[in-house]
Amino acid sequence: MSAKAETLKRPGLGRPLIIVGSVLVVVVCLFPFWWMALSSVKTLRELYTIPPIWWPEAPTWDNYRKVLFESNIPRYFLNSLVISIGATALALVLAVFASYGFARFNFRGKPLLQSFVLVGQLLPTAAIIVPLFITLRVLGLVNTYWGLILVYMIITLPLSVWMLTSYFKAIPVELEEAAIIDGASRLGCLLRITLPLSLPGIVSVLVYAFVTTWNEFIFALCFATDSSVKTLPIGLAEFSTEFNTDWGAVMAASVVMTLPIALLFLSMQRLFIGGLTAGATKG
Repeated sequence: MSAKAETLKRPGLGRPLIIVGSVLVVVVCLFPFWWMALSSVKTLRELYTIPPIWWPEAPTWDNYRKVLFESNIPRYFLNSLVISIGATALALVLAVFASYGFARFNFRGKPLLQSFVLVGQLLPTAAIIVPLFITLRVLGLVNTYWGLILVYMIITLPLSVWMLTSYFKAIPVELEEAAIIDGASRLGCLLRITLPLSLPGIVSVLVYAFVTTWNEFIFALCFATDSSVKTLPIGLAEFSTEFNTDWGAVMAASVVMTLPIALLFLSMQRLFIGGLTAGATKG
């Protein structure tokens, strides 16, 4: 047996190093969430103690009581839920049809239109706040659910179109051609063949759009000044005043805000990662 073959058979440090590295990455990524959850059950004295207390001496639920029963966080949670679901659904429907057109049809100006879609994603937030506000004011949509839904759809649609276009291109066109020969329409091919095969890509777009709209702050701050339509990120900011910040309530509200995102990702983790991988490696 050659020396090279013996070297390959000999156990090395590669696997242990990968395991240790993975554990370190997980710890670094999860530490902020663990510290947030821990801080949400600390008293005010423990929060300001230096050096920090790694485990509360007497865990308290007062911060959660204050957030859930003495603030507008439940109302803001409902607002965020309605707006995020509405914007995600609208962006997903439009992205499906736009992406299918880009992936399956050749027409004049197609590369230019695709470039415009990407430019829409690259525009800085500060450059579009004023035009959007003027548009919403003219339409009477300031301080309304529909106003924020349309704005959030605008900011998530470009990348959603690019992600789904890449995924649709990975699906063999021969499947649709066979269905068309059997009498299926283009819409039937999309609904019965392309969409079921594109489920991981659709889930990736869904998770991306929902997380983006759920965490968005700037547009909500500018277009939702009434408490009836304010979202959770604005609610978190209300615990900070000019002279003081209630960090216990902030951490408790942050835990409440994080739970839907964590549940969404955990329930769709396999499809989400599969969709991102397929969209990145096929085309």
